[in-house]
Amino acid sequence: MQASGADRAREMEVFAAVAAGGSFSAAGRRLGLTPSAVSRTVDRIEARLGVRLMLRTTRALALTAEGQAYLAAARRILADLDDAEQGVADQGAPRGRLRVSAALAHGRQQVVPLLGAFVRRYPHILVDINLTDTVVDVAAGQADVAIRFGPLADSPLTARRLGETGRTIVASPDYLARKGTPRTPEDLHDHDCLNFNFRRAEPVWPFRKDGRDYALTVHGPVEANNGETLTQLALAGVGVTRVGHFSVGDAIAEGRLVPLLEAFNPGDREPIHAVFVGGANTPARVRVFVDFLVERLR
Repeated sequence: MQASGADRAREMEVFAAVAAGGSFSAAGRRLGLTPSAVSRTVDRIEARLGVRLMLRTTRALALTAEGQAYLAAARRILADLDDAEQGVADQGAPRGRLRVSAALAHGRQQVVPLLGAFVRRYPHILVDINLTDTVVDVAAGQADVAIRFGPLADSPLTARRLGETGRTIVASPDYLARKGTPRTPEDLHDHDCLNFNFRRAEPVWPFRKDGRDYALTVHGPVEANNGETLTQLALAGVGVTRVGHFSVGDAIAEGRLVPLLEAFNPGDREPIHAVFVGGANTPARVRVFVDFLVERLR
Protein backbone atom coordinates (compact mmCIF):
# COMPACT_ATOMS: atom_id res chain seq x y z
CA MET A 1 0.00 0.00 0.00
CA GLN A 2 1.26 3.47 -0.95
CA ALA A 3 2.39 5.49 2.06
CA SER A 4 0.53 8.72 2.77
CA GLY A 5 2.19 12.12 2.34
CA ALA A 6 2.55 12.49 6.08
CA ASP A 7 4.12 9.01 6.39
CA ARG A 8 6.60 9.76 3.61
CA ALA A 9 7.54 13.09 5.20
CA ARG A 10 8.22 11.27 8.47
CA GLU A 11 10.27 8.64 6.62
CA MET A 12 12.33 11.36 4.96
CA GLU A 13 12.94 12.94 8.36
CA VAL A 14 14.15 9.59 9.73
CA PHE A 15 16.37 8.93 6.71
CA ALA A 16 17.92 12.44 6.92
CA ALA A 17 18.58 11.88 10.64
CA VAL A 18 20.35 8.59 9.91
CA ALA A 19 22.52 10.26 7.26
CA ALA A 20 23.34 13.14 9.62
CA GLY A 21 24.06 10.93 12.65
CA GLY A 22 25.84 8.10 10.83
CA SER A 23 23.93 5.34 12.64
CA PHE A 24 20.46 4.07 13.49
CA SER A 25 21.07 4.60 17.20
CA ALA A 26 22.12 8.25 16.74
CA ALA A 27 19.04 8.93 14.62
CA GLY A 28 16.87 7.18 17.19
CA ARG A 29 18.22 9.33 20.04
CA ARG A 30 17.55 12.46 18.01
CA LEU A 31 13.99 11.48 17.10
CA GLY A 32 12.98 9.54 20.20
CA LEU A 33 12.82 6.19 18.40
CA THR A 34 14.45 2.83 18.99
CA PRO A 35 17.26 1.78 16.61
CA SER A 36 15.10 -1.07 15.38
CA ALA A 37 12.25 1.35 14.52
CA VAL A 38 14.69 3.50 12.57
CA SER A 39 16.03 0.44 10.73
CA ARG A 40 12.52 -0.71 9.82
CA THR A 41 11.74 2.77 8.42
CA VAL A 42 14.80 2.68 6.15
CA ASP A 43 13.89 -0.86 5.05
CA ARG A 44 10.38 0.29 4.23
CA ILE A 45 11.66 3.17 2.05
CA GLU A 46 14.00 0.86 0.17
CA ALA A 47 11.28 -1.73 -0.37
CA ARG A 48 8.89 0.87 -1.74
CA LEU A 49 11.49 2.40 -4.06
CA GLY A 50 13.04 -0.92 -5.05
CA VAL A 51 16.62 0.36 -4.62
CA ARG A 52 19.32 0.16 -1.98
CA LEU A 53 19.83 3.52 -0.28
CA MET A 54 22.34 2.54 2.40
CA LEU A 55 25.16 0.04 2.64
CA ARG A 56 25.24 -1.32 6.17
CA THR A 57 28.31 -2.77 7.89
CA THR A 58 28.94 -3.57 11.52
CA ARG A 59 30.85 -0.34 11.92
CA ALA A 60 29.30 2.26 9.61
CA LEU A 61 26.58 3.22 7.18
CA ALA A 62 27.33 4.53 3.71
CA LEU A 63 24.91 6.07 1.23
CA THR A 64 24.65 4.64 -2.26
CA ALA A 65 24.33 6.96 -5.24
CA GLU A 66 20.55 6.47 -5.03
CA GLY A 67 20.74 7.24 -1.31
CA GLN A 68 22.58 10.49 -1.97
CA ALA A 69 19.91 11.51 -4.49
CA TYR A 70 17.10 10.57 -2.10
CA LEU A 71 18.78 12.49 0.74
CA ALA A 72 19.09 15.65 -1.35
CA ALA A 73 15.42 15.44 -2.37
CA ALA A 74 14.33 14.69 1.20
CA ARG A 75 16.18 17.70 2.60
CA ARG A 76 14.68 19.97 -0.05
CA ILE A 77 11.15 18.72 0.59
CA LEU A 78 11.51 18.99 4.37
CA ALA A 79 12.84 22.55 4.00
CA ASP A 80 9.85 23.42 1.80
CA LEU A 81 7.50 22.00 4.43
CA ASP A 82 9.19 24.09 7.11
CA ASP A 83 8.89 27.22 4.98
CA ALA A 84 5.21 26.54 4.28
CA GLU A 85 4.42 26.03 7.96
CA GLN A 86 6.40 29.12 8.95
CA GLY A 87 4.47 31.16 6.40
CA VAL A 88 1.17 30.03 7.87
CA ALA A 89 2.47 30.61 11.39
CA ASP A 90 3.54 34.14 10.45
CA GLN A 91 0.04 34.91 9.23
CA GLY A 92 -1.45 33.72 12.47
CA ALA A 93 1.14 35.33 14.73
CA PRO A 94 3.35 37.77 12.76
CA ARG A 95 6.83 38.02 14.16
CA GLY A 96 10.27 39.51 13.55
CA ARG A 97 11.89 42.94 13.39
CA LEU A 98 9.83 45.65 11.68
CA ARG A 99 11.81 48.71 10.59
CA VAL A 100 9.65 51.83 10.34
CA SER A 101 10.68 55.28 9.11
CA ALA A 102 8.47 58.27 9.97
CA ALA A 103 8.82 62.05 9.92
CA LEU A 104 9.87 63.57 13.23
CA ALA A 105 6.74 65.51 14.16
CA HIS A 106 4.18 63.18 12.61
CA GLY A 107 5.98 60.15 14.00
CA ARG A 108 6.22 61.55 17.51
CA GLN A 109 2.68 62.88 17.64
CA GLN A 110 0.71 60.43 15.51
CA VAL A 111 2.62 57.14 15.13
CA VAL A 112 4.52 56.62 18.39
CA PRO A 113 1.35 56.96 20.54
CA LEU A 114 -0.13 54.01 18.59
CA LEU A 115 2.79 51.64 19.14
CA GLY A 116 1.66 50.50 22.59
CA ALA A 117 -1.61 49.19 21.19
CA PHE A 118 0.19 47.63 18.23
CA VAL A 119 2.75 45.67 20.26
CA ARG A 120 0.02 44.47 22.61
CA ARG A 121 -1.87 43.14 19.60
CA TYR A 122 1.25 41.63 18.00
CA PRO A 123 3.65 40.77 20.84
CA HIS A 124 6.04 38.81 18.59
CA ILE A 125 6.89 41.84 16.43
CA LEU A 126 9.85 44.02 17.39
CA VAL A 127 9.20 47.56 16.14
CA ASP A 128 12.41 49.37 15.18
CA ILE A 129 11.27 52.96 14.52
CA ASN A 130 13.45 55.73 13.13
CA LEU A 131 12.08 59.29 13.28
CA THR A 132 13.66 61.43 10.57
CA ASP A 133 12.56 63.78 7.84
CA THR A 134 15.26 62.36 5.59
CA VAL A 135 13.75 60.18 2.87
CA VAL A 136 14.98 56.60 3.25
CA ASP A 137 15.19 54.14 0.37
CA VAL A 138 12.62 51.44 1.11
CA ALA A 139 13.26 49.63 -2.17
CA ALA A 140 16.94 49.31 -1.20
CA GLY A 141 16.03 47.77 2.14
CA GLN A 142 16.67 50.77 4.42
CA ALA A 143 13.22 50.33 5.99
CA ASP A 144 10.28 47.94 5.80
CA VAL A 145 7.65 50.70 5.97
CA ALA A 146 8.06 54.46 5.46
CA ILE A 147 5.46 57.18 5.94
CA ARG A 148 5.60 59.76 3.15
CA PHE A 149 3.99 63.17 2.66
CA GLY A 150 2.97 64.74 -0.61
CA PRO A 151 2.66 63.28 -4.11
CA LEU A 152 4.51 60.01 -4.59
CA ALA A 153 7.13 59.57 -7.28
CA ASP A 154 6.84 56.64 -9.66
CA SER A 155 8.40 53.59 -8.00
CA PRO A 156 7.91 49.84 -7.61
CA LEU A 157 6.69 50.36 -4.05
CA THR A 158 3.15 49.73 -2.85
CA ALA A 159 1.39 52.67 -1.16
CA ARG A 160 -1.57 52.77 1.25
CA ARG A 161 -3.18 56.12 1.94
CA LEU A 162 -3.29 57.08 5.63
CA GLY A 163 -4.92 60.49 5.32
CA GLU A 164 -3.91 64.02 4.48
CA THR A 165 -2.80 67.19 6.19
CA GLY A 166 -2.82 70.92 5.55
CA ARG A 167 -0.29 73.56 6.53
CA THR A 168 -0.71 76.47 8.90
CA ILE A 169 1.29 79.67 9.36
CA VAL A 170 1.96 80.35 13.04
CA ALA A 171 3.96 82.51 15.42
CA SER A 172 4.14 82.87 19.18
CA PRO A 173 2.30 85.63 21.05
CA ASP A 174 5.68 86.91 22.24
CA TYR A 175 6.99 87.26 18.69
CA LEU A 176 3.83 89.01 17.52
CA ALA A 177 4.01 91.41 20.45
CA ARG A 178 7.55 92.37 19.37
CA LYS A 179 7.19 92.36 15.59
CA GLY A 180 3.50 92.96 14.98
CA THR A 181 0.88 90.71 13.39
CA PRO A 182 0.93 90.36 9.59
CA ARG A 183 -2.43 91.21 8.06
CA THR A 184 -1.67 90.35 4.44
CA PRO A 185 0.83 87.90 2.91
CA GLU A 186 2.99 90.79 1.71
CA ASP A 187 3.49 91.87 5.34
CA LEU A 188 5.70 88.80 5.72
CA HIS A 189 8.48 90.68 3.92
CA ASP A 190 9.00 92.48 7.23
CA HIS A 191 9.04 89.30 9.31
CA ASP A 192 11.49 86.53 10.14
CA CYS A 193 10.16 83.49 8.27
CA LEU A 194 11.43 80.05 9.24
CA ASN A 195 11.50 77.61 6.35
CA PHE A 196 12.50 74.07 5.37
CA ASN A 197 15.95 73.49 3.89
CA PHE A 198 15.11 70.47 1.72
CA ARG A 199 16.58 70.60 -1.75
CA ARG A 200 13.07 70.18 -3.11
CA ALA A 201 11.74 73.01 -0.92
CA GLU A 202 11.65 76.51 -2.35
CA PRO A 203 11.64 79.64 -0.15
CA VAL A 204 8.07 80.41 -1.16
CA TRP A 205 4.74 80.05 0.61
CA PRO A 206 1.48 79.66 -1.33
CA PHE A 207 -1.48 81.98 -0.81
CA ARG A 208 -4.90 82.64 -2.32
CA LYS A 209 -6.04 86.23 -2.71
CA ASP A 210 -9.08 87.51 -4.60
CA GLY A 211 -9.61 84.01 -6.00
CA ARG A 212 -6.06 83.79 -7.37
CA ASP A 213 -3.36 81.43 -6.17
CA TYR A 214 0.19 82.76 -6.04
CA ALA A 215 3.51 82.12 -4.28
CA LEU A 216 5.32 84.61 -2.08
CA THR A 217 9.07 84.45 -1.51
CA VAL A 218 9.95 84.58 2.19
CA HIS A 219 13.21 85.03 4.09
CA GLY A 220 14.37 84.38 7.60
CA PRO A 221 17.29 83.66 9.94
CA VAL A 222 16.91 79.87 10.29
CA GLU A 223 16.10 76.92 8.06
CA ALA A 224 15.62 73.32 9.25
CA ASN A 225 15.05 69.87 7.82
CA ASN A 226 11.99 69.02 9.91
CA GLY A 227 8.74 70.58 11.02
CA GLU A 228 9.30 69.80 14.68
CA THR A 229 12.40 72.03 14.82
CA LEU A 230 10.57 74.83 13.03
CA THR A 231 7.73 74.52 15.51
CA GLN A 232 10.14 74.70 18.46
CA LEU A 233 11.74 77.82 16.98
CA ALA A 234 8.33 79.43 16.53
CA LEU A 235 7.41 78.57 20.13
CA ALA A 236 10.67 80.23 21.23
CA GLY A 237 9.67 83.44 19.46
CA VAL A 238 12.34 83.21 16.74
CA GLY A 239 9.97 83.82 13.86
CA VAL A 240 6.98 82.84 11.76
CA THR A 241 6.75 79.38 10.21
CA ARG A 242 4.48 77.34 7.97
CA VAL A 243 4.24 73.66 8.94
CA GLY A 244 1.84 70.74 8.93
CA HIS A 245 -1.18 71.34 11.13
CA PHE A 246 -0.49 68.17 13.11
CA SER A 247 2.76 69.78 14.30
CA VAL A 248 1.09 72.82 15.81
CA GLY A 249 -2.52 71.83 16.54
CA ASP A 250 -1.96 71.31 20.28
CA ALA A 251 0.09 74.50 20.65
CA ILE A 252 -2.63 76.50 18.89
CA ALA A 253 -5.32 75.01 21.14
CA GLU A 254 -3.23 75.89 24.20
CA GLY A 255 -2.60 79.46 23.03
CA ARG A 256 1.17 79.00 22.72
CA LEU A 257 1.03 79.63 18.97
CA VAL A 258 -1.29 81.86 16.95
CA PRO A 259 -2.50 80.93 13.44
CA LEU A 260 -1.88 83.70 10.91
CA LEU A 261 -3.28 84.74 7.53
CA GLU A 262 -5.96 82.05 7.54
CA ALA A 263 -8.10 84.14 5.17
CA PHE A 264 -5.34 83.69 2.58
CA ASN A 265 -4.74 79.97 3.17
CA PRO A 266 -4.95 78.27 -0.26
CA GLY A 267 -6.24 75.07 1.35
CA ASP A 268 -3.46 72.97 -0.14
CA ARG A 269 -3.45 69.46 1.24
CA GLU A 270 -0.70 66.85 1.37
CA PRO A 271 -1.62 63.17 1.15
CA ILE A 272 0.02 60.85 3.67
CA HIS A 273 0.94 57.32 2.58
CA ALA A 274 2.63 54.26 4.03
CA VAL A 275 4.95 52.82 1.39
CA PHE A 276 6.49 49.34 1.39
CA VAL A 277 7.60 46.55 -0.90
CA GLY A 278 4.35 44.81 -1.79
CA GLY A 279 3.48 41.58 -3.50
CA ALA A 280 2.77 38.03 -2.49
CA ASN A 281 5.98 37.76 -0.46
CA THR A 282 5.32 40.80 1.73
CA PRO A 283 6.05 39.70 5.32
CA ALA A 284 3.01 39.38 7.54
CA ARG A 285 4.52 41.84 10.04
CA VAL A 286 4.54 44.53 7.32
CA ARG A 287 0.97 43.81 6.21
CA VAL A 288 -0.50 43.92 9.71
CA PHE A 289 1.37 47.12 10.61
CA VAL A 290 0.16 48.96 7.52
CA ASP A 291 -3.39 47.68 8.12
CA PHE A 292 -3.11 48.93 11.71
CA LEU A 293 -2.01 52.41 10.58
CA VAL A 294 -4.88 52.61 8.08
CA GLU A 295 -7.30 51.54 10.81
CA ARG A 296 -6.06 54.08 13.36
CA LEU A 297 -5.02 57.08 11.23
CA ARG A 298 -7.43 57.19 8.33
